[in-house]
Formats: sequence, structure tokens, C-alpha cells
Amino acid sequence: MAGYTAEDEQIITREFNELLSACNKICKNEADWEMINKAFFLAKEAHKGVRRRSGEPYILHPLAVAKIVVCEEGLGVKSTAAALLHDVVEDTSYTVEDIENLFGPKVASMVDGLTKVAAALSEDVSAQAESFRKVLLTLSDDIKVIIIKIADRLHNMRTLGSMPRHKQIKITSETMYLFAPLAYRLGLYAIKTELEDLSLKYMYPEQYAEIEAKMNATAAERNEFIEKFIQPIKEKLTENGVEFSISGRVKTVYSIWSKMQRKQIPFEEIYDLFAVRIIFKPSDLAPEKAQCWHIYSLLTDIYTPKPDRIRDWVSFPKANGYEALHATFMRPDGIWAEVQIRSERMDEIAERGFAAHWKYKQEHDDEDEFDKWLRDVRSALTHPAGNAGDFLENVKMTLYMTEMVVFTPKGEARKFPVGATALDFAYDIHTNVGNTAIGAKINHKIESIYTKLKSGDQVQILTAETAHPTIEWLDHVATVKARQSIISYLKHVRQNNIENGISIFENRMKEFGITPSARLFRKLLPAYDCKNKDEFYSKLGSEIINLNDIDSVLRQNAKNKVLKFWTFEMAGNKPGDLVVKNADVDSMDEPKFVAAECCNPIPGDNITGYKDPRTGDIIVHKTDCQELISLAAQKGENLVGNIKWSTYKAVSYLSEIRLRGLDRVGVLRDLAQVITVELDINIRELQIQSHDGIFEGKISVYVSDTDSLHSLMDKVGKIKGIDKVERV
Repeated sequence: MAGYTAEDEQIITREFNELLSACNKICKNEADWEMINKAFFLAKEAHKGVRRRSGEPYILHPLAVAKIVVCEEGLGVKSTAAALLHDVVEDTSYTVEDIENLFGPKVASMVDGLTKVAAALSEDVSAQAESFRKVLLTLSDDIKVIIIKIADRLHNMRTLGSMPRHKQIKITSETMYLFAPLAYRLGLYAIKTELEDLSLKYMYPEQYAEIEAKMNATAAERNEFIEKFIQPIKEKLTENGVEFSISGRVKTVYSIWSKMQRKQIPFEEIYDLFAVRIIFKPSDLAPEKAQCWHIYSLLTDIYTPKPDRIRDWVSFPKANGYEALHATFMRPDGIWAEVQIRSERMDEIAERGFAAHWKYKQEHDDEDEFDKWLRDVRSALTHPAGNAGDFLENVKMTLYMTEMVVFTPKGEARKFPVGATALDFAYDIHTNVGNTAIGAKINHKIESIYTKLKSGDQVQILTAETAHPTIEWLDHVATVKARQSIISYLKHVRQNNIENGISIFENRMKEFGITPSARLFRKLLPAYDCKNKDEFYSKLGSEIINLNDIDSVLRQNAKNKVLKFWTFEMAGNKPGDLVVKNADVDSMDEPKFVAAECCNPIPGDNITGYKDPRTGDIIVHKTDCQELISLAAQKGENLVGNIKWSTYKAVSYLSEIRLRGLDRVGVLRDLAQVITVELDINIRELQIQSHDGIFEGKISVYVSDTDSLHSLMDKVGKIKGIDKVERV
């Protein structure tokens, strides 16, 4: 393979000298310089004669990545060496073991991680997700691998013009989905905004060019206005002895395009095209936070502030460590302008992110916002979802772009992504709180657990021991912790339900002397509206279905289903005789007959009555009912014999009740259980409407008297989640 030309060598030497110049701030001794030089010459030799698609020598790419690592990300010597070597193992005959022998285990580990990332991004989405999971686990060991990869991606985006269109789309999509959010989360704001701009440039080239042209056309006028706006600020701060620098920052093409898309407005209607940044040198006389607010106070003497547009990232730093006070002031032309106030330390963290974070962290040992975020990310990565798609979604959720602050009842601030709900808040407090949540008091007002929170809300979670997560909850959470906790619970419960269901079913089949078979399940599954045995066992184990009518199901012909209603009356020629027959008349003198709940007798069963000595009611049991046998052994004098069945038309009246409560999976099942099973009341019509986690409904039922109606309302009111029951 041919080597490089003399002109190539000149370019390579120039770029390497620029890297060495940048390394002056990170190389502390001769060993550091030796490592940088050795890494460069090994990479140059390994990539000898190889060119990029653009035609330039390949070694210029690792050189550029190394310069980004040093100058724009602020990493050290070993990271710079790893950046120079990041493609050597993937593209040449060198191995990770070779790198370890030459540069030590730390550099080798980073190069190995970078090699895996490169391999992952070349695979299909499913394999990519699994590979990416393994690579992102380096966050648990050395986050620098990810930072170097972001530098690699930034240079690839800067040189993306030489790639074919389909490659541009693939790389751009990956960048917007993962690398820009990662850069943001690691505090690399400048890199994040450049990645977004470059992604827009290649994804929507015409729109990018149009916005860029309009910004250039108005640049002179805008710069003149910025100078006029900041001049009074300079004078005011100088008068008050503040040491500072001030500049106007023009918004990026991507941020303008995003606002145009979000608000559906043209470029001409976007007025906040710039923001002013004040960076002050801290004084020993007051804390940095107090100095930020002091500068804000001075600015209010010049311009009118907009109180509802203050963003206090000083009191509540972002999860990536970002601190600043953002305020909005009225410009002389009547348009609002944003001013960012930050100390030199805050500015370094904002520009350098991770590297600056660890530099200043050496001054204190307390866990800060960045540490908390990193802990959450590690948790998400070490407890991944079941499939690749879910895993990628979990990773994306840990990189949310916009944060808000909400408060506990005691005033503790907690950060969440915009779009988080009270359910996310519950799980953030504790997994058990989330698993038993039934509602929330948001700003002292009872709301659904599905209610989306707003910045500044004060939230208290309402719980009940009987509550538990349902699959519907997954549609109402925006944090990884909540999602993983719900999935974990549902998996555990489903497995327990299946095991419980198997035990219940097998024991019941033994009573009938039946051995479970495929033929048996072909009859049972459709009867209980189940698709497979696991669903049948799960529903049985969770008491969604029961086997009270299993004997009827086994005997019945599915084509001849007839719904019948029954009652009991005193009749017959002999004292003590009881016949169950047509009930066309109502007699106040006759006793009340009740079907026993323990055995649920149905027409065709041999039945015996038991007169309850407390109420005078006659409880009708199956003759072989164990409960009846026990009663007969103790109080045989209360038995009523010679009972027969007869169909009847019930004497009843139509009534309607209205109800309201928290929507949840299974509420209709519970209503049906109470009304039709426990109370033996026929439902004529049921209407339910659900919105924002709350349901409202009306139920028309046939009842015999007001006692029956009141009993129904009382029972329905005790169902979990029911808030109000009233007669219409």
C-alpha cells in the first residue's frame, strides 16, 4: 500500500504540532510527553497509506479527535492517547493486548471500549442495542470512553459531507438519538449544540441553508443591537465593582428551527435570536449564589425583568452539574432578551462538563447532581429491559433534555423530566410507594397518579396496601426507575399468579377426577376468554376468573347457552316444605330466601335450607355442601327439607346509580363481581367514560327494594378507587 505524499506529511506534521501545543496544559512530565508521541507514531504507522472517503490521510482523523479531547473536552494524557489509538484495534492487526503491553491497562481498556462502540454502530438495530448496552456499561467504570466517542462522532459529523446520502441519514439519526443527548448530559453544551446543528444541516439541508442565510442577512443589525443592549450593563457592573466579561450569544440554527417547528411560526416571528452571557470573577465577600442574585438585582435597575421567566439553576443545578441564573429582561424595542449570569467556575463546568465537574469535585466529597444522574444511568444500564428496543428507550429516558423541579411536602426539591407524572414522583420517593400509589395531592388538591407535573408543584402521594401496578401504568411514566419498577413487579406477579393458578386448577380437577389434557383446555380456554394456558393460569391465580362454575362449563354445550334467574319461596303441602318456583307475586309475610355464597347452588342441584336463627332468613345450600354439613351437625333443628327448583320471573324495579373514581385495570371486573355475583343483581346497562386517569359512569340495575339499592351502593362504594356513588 502506497505511503503518504510529501504534501500529506506536511499536513500531518502541522496537525500533530498543533496537538502537542494543546497538550502543554495536560502533560506534567516526560512520561506524559512520551505517551502522546508513542501513541501518535504507532497510529500513524498502523494507518499508513490509508485514506478517508474524502481523500485525506486517515491519521488526520485520530489527530482531530485527540485535539477535541484535549481542547474542547478537557480530558487528560491517557484519554488523548486512547483517542489517537481508537481505530487501531478495529482497523489494523494490532490487538488490545498489544495496546496494554505498550501503554498500560487504562489506555487499553478505553481503546477496547471504543472498538466495541464502533462495532455496535455498524450492526442492525437489535444487535446494536445489545452491543451499545455493553459499551455504555463503561459508565460504571470509566466514563471517559463515552466522552472520547463523542469527540469521534463530532469529527465524523464535521466531515460528513463526503459520505453518501444514506450514510449521512444513518449517522445523523444516531447522533440526534443518542450522541447529542449524551453530550448534553455530560455537560458538553458547545459540542451538543454543534452536533444538533450539523445533524439538521445534513437531515434538512434546504431548511438549514434558508435559516442560515436569514441569520447572516440580519447579523450586522443584530450585532449593533447587542452592543447597545450590553453597554448600560457594562457601566452598571463596573460602577459596583464587579469583575466580569460579557458577550452576546447568537442562538443556533437548530434551536431556531426547533422553535419554528414547535410553535409553527416563520423565521420572521422569532425575536429572541440572541442571549447575553455575564461571567463574573467570584469575590471572597459572598457566596457565588448571592453574587448571581446581586448582579440580577443590578440589572433590574436598568431593564424591566420578567419574573415568570427566571430559571434558577444556581439553587437547583441541573443533573449534569450545570449552574447559572437565567433571567429575561425587556429590551428597548419592547422585545424580551435572555441574560445568563454565571461565575468563572460555573462557566468552566458549562463549557467543559465532565472534566470540569471532576476537577471541582476534588474540593468536596458530597454527592452532587451529576453523581446522582450517573447513579441512575448505571442502574438503568445494569438492569436493562427485556428486549433491545426497550433498552434503547430506557437509555433515551435517562438522557432527557428538559428538566423541572418539584417538591415533597417537606419542601425537598426533586428533579424530573418534563412530562413526568405523579406516578414517577411516587417511584422516585421509593419503589414501595410507587407500587402502592392510588392518587396524589398536588398543591393540596387530590389528583390522579397519571397527572403530569409542572415545575414548582408540591406533591404528596396517597397509597393503599391493596393497590398494585398494572400494565396500563407503563403508559403514564417518563422515568427509567418507574418503568423498570413496574415491569419488575408485573413479571414477578405474573409468575406467582401462574404458579398459584396451576395449584388451584389441579386441586379442583382432582375433585372431579379429571386429568388435565389438551382436549380439556380446548374447551376451557374459550369459555374463560383466554388465549393460552399461561393466561388461564395467570387469571385464575390473580382471581380475575374463578372455577365456581367449572362443572357447568365442563357439561355445557357452547351452542345452547340460556340465561336463567332463580328465587326461593315457601310453598307445599307439608310444614317445612320449601319449593323454588315462579315468583309472580310478592308477599311481606314470607321469609327471605338467600342462596348460600359458600356453594352457590344452581338449578339441578339437590338443595337443603338452613334457617338463620339471628335473621330468620332461609339460607339455601347444596345438600353435600361442607358448610351445611357442619351446620347440620351442630344445629339440625334449623334445617328445612324437601326443597325443589322452579324457574321464575323476578319482581324487580329499574334504578340508576352514578359513580366516579380512579381509573384502573380491573375496575369493571370488580363492579361486575359486586353487583352480579355478591349481590345477585341484574345489570341492564353500564356506561363508563375515562379521562386523565379518572372514570365516571352510570349503571342501570334491577333491584327489589330500596334496601337492595342501598346495599348495592354501599358495596360499590367500598370498591378500591371508587370515590363517589349516588342515586340518580
